[in-house]
Amino acid sequence: MLAKKTKVRYKCPHGRGFTEVFTPNFPWYLAAMRSMKRPMEQKLLSREDLRTLIRDVPDFPKPGILFRDITPLLASPDAFRAAVRYMAEPYRDRPIDLVAAAEARGFVFAAPLALELRAGFVPIRKPGKLPYETHSYSYELEYGTNTVEMHRDAIVAGHRILLVDDVLATGGTMEACCRLVEQAGGQIVACVFLLELAYLHGRNRLKPYEIHSVLTLHE
Repeated sequence: MLAKKTKVRYKCPHGRGFTEVFTPNFPWYLAAMRSMKRPMEQKLLSREDLRTLIRDVPDFPKPGILFRDITPLLASPDAFRAAVRYMAEPYRDRPIDLVAAAEARGFVFAAPLALELRAGFVPIRKPGKLPYETHSYSYELEYGTNTVEMHRDAIVAGHRILLVDDVLATGGTMEACCRLVEQAGGQIVACVFLLELAYLHGRNRLKPYEIHSVLTLHE
């Protein structure tokens, strides 16, 4: 004889409301299903909480530079989870085909963000690191040039791309990634960052692209 079934309502882990499913009417099964709500409904850390986990390191990598170290934030699963969800927040209801990022710290946020948005992930790398045919884009640095590359088949013309990095400083690397994606025919939805150093005016280099930063430091 088939067991009776009970309707159970649980929260979607992607923040898209609630889902109702019919489950076997066994007490242990219902208890397990209801317990799933607890971690999903856990309150996110605030943006102010995230800021406290970014460490200021003076004179790194050279004298006169104040380095913003995000490794304490990454070491906290609650903070890391909150950071990714704040990055994803404006784009949950917008069509995103792929999330792309330059190595290496951009990968740290782009891969979980792609999962959060149910999109694919495209790595943008330094020359000689990708095994297949590539698009490349070279850009000027203060002393010399740099180049970024991406597989030729990574993006199909018309794909909607979210570009991601950990920090927006001067904006040079992200600008190059935007040019590379456009060269491949991709449409840039926005450039997303965990942290923006507003006093370096990197946002000016990324006009007219949409920019979303979870945290902004003005000094």
